[in-house]
Amino acid sequence: MSIKNVSRILICNLLFLVAYASGQTTLNQSKISGIVADQVTKLPLNYVTVRLKTADGTTLKTMLTLNNGSFLFTGLKPEPYQLTLSALGYEGLEIPAEGRDTLFLQPKENGLKEVSITADRPILRQKAGKIIYDMQADPDSKNTMLLDMMRKIPYLSVDGDQNLLLKGSPDFRVFLNGKPSGMFARDLKSILKSIPASTVQSIEVMTIPSSKYDAEGLAGIINIITIKKLNNEWNGTLNLNARLPDAGTGAGSSFTFKKNKWGMSAMTGGNLNRSPELTGNAFRQTYGTNPTDLFQERNRKPKSESGYLGTELSYEIDTLNLISARFNTNGKHAEDNGFLHSTLSGAQGILQGYELAERTRANSSGLDFSADYQLGFKADKNRMLTLSYSYQNHKNDPFTEALISKVTNYPNRNFRQEQYDHTKENTIQLDFVRPHKILTVEMGVKGIFRDNKADFKVDDDPQNSDHLTYRQQVLSAYNSYQLNWNSWNLQAGLRLEHTSIDADFLSHTANVKQNYTNLFPTIMINKTLKGGNSWNAGFSQRMKRPGINRLNPFVNRLNPDFETTGNPDLRPVVVNSISLGYNSSKKLTFTAGMDYSFLNEADLPVSTFDPVRNITTKTYDNSGELAGLSSFVYLRYPLTSRLDLSMNGRAIYFWMSGEAMGQKIKARLFTYSFNLSSGYNFESGWRTSMNLNLDSRNPTGFQGTTNGMLSSSFNVSKTLIKDKLSFGAGINNPFTKFRTNETITEGPQFYQRDYSQSYFRSFSVNLNYNFGSLKGELKKNKRGIRNNDLSN
Repeated sequence: MSIKNVSRILICNLLFLVAYASGQTTLNQSKISGIVADQVTKLPLNYVTVRLKTADGTTLKTMLTLNNGSFLFTGLKPEPYQLTLSALGYEGLEIPAEGRDTLFLQPKENGLKEVSITADRPILRQKAGKIIYDMQADPDSKNTMLLDMMRKIPYLSVDGDQNLLLKGSPDFRVFLNGKPSGMFARDLKSILKSIPASTVQSIEVMTIPSSKYDAEGLAGIINIITIKKLNNEWNGTLNLNARLPDAGTGAGSSFTFKKNKWGMSAMTGGNLNRSPELTGNAFRQTYGTNPTDLFQERNRKPKSESGYLGTELSYEIDTLNLISARFNTNGKHAEDNGFLHSTLSGAQGILQGYELAERTRANSSGLDFSADYQLGFKADKNRMLTLSYSYQNHKNDPFTEALISKVTNYPNRNFRQEQYDHTKENTIQLDFVRPHKILTVEMGVKGIFRDNKADFKVDDDPQNSDHLTYRQQVLSAYNSYQLNWNSWNLQAGLRLEHTSIDADFLSHTANVKQNYTNLFPTIMINKTLKGGNSWNAGFSQRMKRPGINRLNPFVNRLNPDFETTGNPDLRPVVVNSISLGYNSSKKLTFTAGMDYSFLNEADLPVSTFDPVRNITTKTYDNSGELAGLSSFVYLRYPLTSRLDLSMNGRAIYFWMSGEAMGQKIKARLFTYSFNLSSGYNFESGWRTSMNLNLDSRNPTGFQGTTNGMLSSSFNVSKTLIKDKLSFGAGINNPFTKFRTNETITEGPQFYQRDYSQSYFRSFSVNLNYNFGSLKGELKKNKRGIRNNDLSN
């Protein structure tokens, strides 16, 4: 069946009907009581979260309704109160605590198929293909950086080198408020370490993105939501933080404003990092007719400064026309001064030796701008047409000077290497959504036009210098639909993408030209069970395109015995994923899932040894095969009204193979990651919390692994001034001062280990201030450009 016929069959209308009902409760001078019931069936509801608030919005008490739907707050002063109700599968409700005895909650519509998992305040929500973690509902977010909070979110983990992983993979995309942002594209770890979690509203983890998203994104998409809710008011957050002795000081802020038809939000921050001297060493053993042993000792003293700014502006012309625009920018300056002592030995003694003092400077910057125009229709407000445009620009220019001394049989001398990468991207997109009864149809077209340039040279030597121009065009069209029938929700779609690549080299006569067309299916089924539990299953086929960091053929000789280079001949790979999940929540929050993914011709790293030059070279090649069977589990349980406990874990078994130096290499590896968190709320706003993290070895490809770790943190915080000001202090890894990061790489004729030291024990302080109030919601386009077709 042709794509055109499929599109015609899928087009029909969907209409959502939303109704709200409210009730009230009984108030006297000493207690507030009531019964919560279903608006439709009139039956009482248990495990409904009821929060008692004062007139200024401060939460005074929280409890869950009993089996008969009743709740009771006692020992109260005679003053006005508010009640907030939230429950699995029901619309939220906030009302004055006075009036009738029965409160009715309206069930959520089947079309949403959303599971709200509630303990005190709902922290986790589940939808088909994604989970939503409410950062503001987690008390630990007030005094923690965003990267540390990621450990607590299902499907996410952080490895020993502080790299964020989604389903155990580093290949995913990060959005800001539903849109791609250039400031996450090149230095994700540094940005996440500098964003206070208090400035983030929620995190969406999309494990099976629908066909409206680009086919790229091996593991999925992480969407960081910073926009707060308000109505003709303003609010914001200011955060100051510091960490010692691996000195890092930072500040972050978010601000949202709405006045009539105008809305604006912004987030900004920066970090200064100064590290004391760190040590490391490397060992390589080679085999064959002339075996050798290489031993290196090194030290380094890195420092960096970084900053970011993100803004969004919207104007609601009328109820049918909305315009919005975004601007994001970030910059970083990094310096690293190091010293290396290297000795190569053989059967006859020392073959080579040298000392190297290196000085590295790197400046990087990025900016992006996007704008959307959304048109509604009078006949059906859920029908929408959106026209979008975006522009991204990123620059990176590392520079290194190396001075070589105390030479023993070593031919090389002082050298200087420079690199300049520049990426520009223009995108235009048109989307249309048409609902009718139980079916919603989405369709759209999109064009991405990229222009990547890379200049590199070593000592002004023409043989070691080149200029790369890498132009890429991606033209795509998609058609997806969502069917809602009773307790069933079906999402399915097709996406067609055509990619053309044209790469030119200044010093090479042969150019790289590639053209390929792919059709990607996606299907997701969700079934809501009795009691609000649900299960889901899905299949997706997606593409992984290599980024400029893997394509650039520049040979980095910063360590003369270990060279790294890209491969401009890399081809994209297609990833197939099958998933199954189950979600349950009463007093216990429980979500679990399994995933099986496999791909051929994977662009995995390949390390080879050159016995003539005694050099190990690392590059990338499409010779790999990769498969992974994954399981994920998240638990959260309120042991008491003050003590909470949560666990987030994953386990993955990898099958990997590839070719190096003409030999086929196979590898099998079982990996796991667990985070255990607990917190206790004392009287008068005091809270203590504990985190324990256990990570296993992780693969670096079919030839190597990095070591695991056991880490811990202990924190105490105090809330002041009616929940607006909070202060926190903590200690990380109090029992271990340093961590040794170990990377092992094996191949035909060689084995090597690399050790690098990092500060593990640290002390932190954090000050967070919230100002303004929250009501309503900031208007933003429901559709727009989401370029998720390149890997991190």
